[in-house]
Amino acid sequence: MSNAQISDAQMSNALYTVAVRELCAFTAKQGDLDMRFTPSPSAQEGMAGHQTVAARRGPEYETELALAARYDCLQVRGRADGYDPALNQLEEIKTHRGDLRRVPENHRQLHWAQLHLYGAMLCEARNLASVTLALVYFDITTQQETVFQEHMTRTALQAIFAHHCQRFLQWAQQELAHRNHRDAALRTLAFPYSFRSGQRDLASAVYRTFQGTGVLLAQAPTGIGKTLGTLFPALKAMPGQLTDKLFFLTAKTPGRQLALDAVPVLGQAPLRTLELVAREKRCEHPGKACHGDACPLASGFYDRLPAARTDAAAVGFLDQAALRAVALRHSVCPYYLGVEMARWCDVIVGDYNYYFDLSGFLMSMTQENGWRVGLLVDEAHNLVDRARDMYSVTLTQTALTSLQQTVPAVLRRPLAAVLQHWEQLNSHHWQADATADQDHQYLVLDGPPEDFLNALRGAVSAISEYRNAHPTQQHMALLEFYFQAAHFCRMVEWLDQHFITDLTVQRGAPLRLDDAIGLRSDICLRNMVPAPLLQQRLAAAQAAILFSATLAPPRFYLDMFGLPPATQCLDIGAPFKADQLRVTLVPRSTRFRHRARSVQPIAALIAEQFQAQPGNYLAFFPSFDYLEQVHDALRRTHSSLPLLVQSRGMSEPAREAFLARFTPDSTHIGFAVLGGAFGEGVDLPGTRLIGTFIATLGMPQVNPVNEQMRIRLQQLFGATDGASDAIGYDYTYHYPGLRKVVQAAGRVIRTPQDTGVVYLIDDRFGHPKSRALLPNWWHVDQQQG
Repeated sequence: MSNAQISDAQMSNALYTVAVRELCAFTAKQGDLDMRFTPSPSAQEGMAGHQTVAARRGPEYETELALAARYDCLQVRGRADGYDPALNQLEEIKTHRGDLRRVPENHRQLHWAQLHLYGAMLCEARNLASVTLALVYFDITTQQETVFQEHMTRTALQAIFAHHCQRFLQWAQQELAHRNHRDAALRTLAFPYSFRSGQRDLASAVYRTFQGTGVLLAQAPTGIGKTLGTLFPALKAMPGQLTDKLFFLTAKTPGRQLALDAVPVLGQAPLRTLELVAREKRCEHPGKACHGDACPLASGFYDRLPAARTDAAAVGFLDQAALRAVALRHSVCPYYLGVEMARWCDVIVGDYNYYFDLSGFLMSMTQENGWRVGLLVDEAHNLVDRARDMYSVTLTQTALTSLQQTVPAVLRRPLAAVLQHWEQLNSHHWQADATADQDHQYLVLDGPPEDFLNALRGAVSAISEYRNAHPTQQHMALLEFYFQAAHFCRMVEWLDQHFITDLTVQRGAPLRLDDAIGLRSDICLRNMVPAPLLQQRLAAAQAAILFSATLAPPRFYLDMFGLPPATQCLDIGAPFKADQLRVTLVPRSTRFRHRARSVQPIAALIAEQFQAQPGNYLAFFPSFDYLEQVHDALRRTHSSLPLLVQSRGMSEPAREAFLARFTPDSTHIGFAVLGGAFGEGVDLPGTRLIGTFIATLGMPQVNPVNEQMRIRLQQLFGATDGASDAIGYDYTYHYPGLRKVVQAAGRVIRTPQDTGVVYLIDDRFGHPKSRALLPNWWHVDQQQG
């Protein structure tokens, strides 16, 4: 940037605010990328360690000092850990576990850089001529402190501060120029097409929500252009609300691609856009560990990162292919270059887990850097089940039993202690009156027993210590158990009425000679309602739009997302006419006990419709068993029909090949599982799909887990429902089932020009509660006889 441009930025009082941690990460990191397993303290352990150190200091000791300083257009800010005015000593506290010598040298340099900057800022703020700097390493296991001290003058610290700021200044000026250019373009951003029916209403509501910094729950039908209808107004609102970044979060790959395709359409704005993809899919050297001794793209990563970062910022549109090309030009890891570029991009497109998972790095970066972010949550109905999975964890006894035979000798005793308490747990809860042929029992506990939990924590600590001492050893089964066990221990801290702890005990062959009963079990911390954890993450955003074609009834989603009743809920009418879609209710029971007698009539119905109107159809069933029975019956009676079948465990390339068979000129009948890969997020417009057969209400299986969910949801939400005692059933079974049905049927009509047919096969579709959950533009005819 030229001096004139810098002057212009200064004259307009443009400041670039940067946290001390971010500044030092930019200027002081060097050497290899090293992602070898290092069992560092958890966030809670780190906080407890800081508190322990502070409690050992004198009464005048100050903690969490907010410091700030200006350098040119930089506003540097941060919080120093502690200051003792009596000693004139500023401390930076770093918690660790195990041998301190295993803290890499480049990490130590980063820690000193942070302390030096805090020292300079403290001297400036309090007019100190000098200060003693203390880097305090606190071992959370031994509770021991190792302190490194350095006495420095204000002049020396100012020079270090200026050195770091000067190294960052050109990048900051570039970022200010980019932000100004971006915001100027977004203020004049125009919608690239004519608004479709309903699309303008959606866009207006999104824009108002961003202006009001709130949450919008938007149900909008397929075909109105939800992706562009949410992305455009969110971007348009960014300059006025000083929004730093927009996260477009999706449940599945197709949604991610739609967002990436939409950004270039809004080409007037110079947006840096990043696609986040799982590390396993981006790895250039599968099987090699992520450190400089094993992977050439990790060796010297931070030394080559500045050039790669500059190149990536210049490219701007960083989908998977573009980011990989930049990374390989500079011989750095594509995945970790993507993590770095998340700091510098305007629009980030990725899976829910990057923000909503407890370890999601987008959420962590947002909090660490104080970003103002907007959320666009695509196909938000999926967030309920995805969040339940993120916030649940299961430990399997058989996995630990197998593991115990292969671990190093030093770990056998702590693992044996876990198994001992586990076996006591099984024996205590196994019903003494179980019949001889009863091979399993399901029980709900008040919580994990304290002795079991203490043994598990001890095992986690022992594995951590061992891995600290042997960082190069690879034992994947041990590492997998460690991550699960550590996650279990962390989730215990969140246990409340929104979780249950359940135990599934099985009886089989004895595992050892002294094991007379042969009991083994799985213990699960199972999230039933993700609302408290989701609400925290939604509240951290400046504005959030949760949108989908199926968010009915809204109260269910308000309860699951933890949103207040006053949350704005929008229901956009469909741009379709009833005569575009012929919906027929076939009153034949598909209940489990009636399925055998329904197979042949359903096969006959599919054949009759196809012969009357050849084309592309999808037939959805609640299970692979049921699917295969109808498929086999149809194959026996109509062997010439062109049938395709979704297979169990179908890979992503296989799914893509399956859908590629559905062309405008083809004729196929595809068999698929309702709620699976082909039930939503599939776009087959025109004659690529002209009809669906849906043989069930799609309700989850009645089993002990779902029955516990029904009971718990009734307890939590039934009291607020007035006279209704069925809210638990509706929340557990009815609403999720009908949502799958509407999503599957929505594959047929994708544009205002499409026509097609839908057969709803089950007499329960005729119930008023079920009819109320179907799109109101459908006209449903009932088949006679």
